[in-house]
Amino acid sequence: MIDLPRLPGWQLLLSTCLFTGLAHAMPVMTPADMLKWERRDFADPTEYRLGQYAGQTLLQAQCRNAASALYLEQSVDLRKTPVLEWSWAIENVFNGTDETRKSGDDYPVRLYVVKDGGLLAWRTKAVNYVWSSNQAVGEVWNNAYASQAQMLALRSGAPEQSEQRVFTERRNVREDFKKLHGVELDTIDGLAIMTDCDDSGQPVTGWYGDVNWLPAAD
Repeated sequence: MIDLPRLPGWQLLLSTCLFTGLAHAMPVMTPADMLKWERRDFADPTEYRLGQYAGQTLLQAQCRNAASALYLEQSVDLRKTPVLEWSWAIENVFNGTDETRKSGDDYPVRLYVVKDGGLLAWRTKAVNYVWSSNQAVGEVWNNAYASQAQMLALRSGAPEQSEQRVFTERRNVREDFKKLHGVELDTIDGLAIMTDCDDSGQPVTGWYGDVNWLPAAD
């Protein structure tokens, strides 16, 4: 699929987008807010809609041979709010895929942040937080389409049968960019979610909850 870097600059991530806006702390972004984000289809569209899951109103992503991202063009000051917090859930993972190859570059849920390189395509960098189908938790690998997009598995495999079905993640984005890309950023330029299944051809359903930028813990 046309997933991440193939085209110049931010186009490498979400086609023709160039980020603008002042760096500032952002309010909590709810599933209803996320449904209004700009959409980019890379194959047949992933169906995003509000739904009920585990007693919560979440953004449902139903994927059948599809690939679509919802993205927000927004500069965020990582000196003030470097920590990104969100919740997500999945109903299933992909079978027999290799996410390090283009043929397996699908994820039931992913959230990623981007530093735009402008006209200098090779300077565009992204960190993808993913729920992996087969990579171990904590594994890092180059995106199958471009090495400047780094993939980080926060969860792996089918969710265990338990009362907890929606999981909350919290990552220091500034620290992750330094660790994975060797750069210390003051700002990032955009945020996106994406559920895709066009490479594997297997249907999948994921869910997204609130997204929030927070100051670093003392």
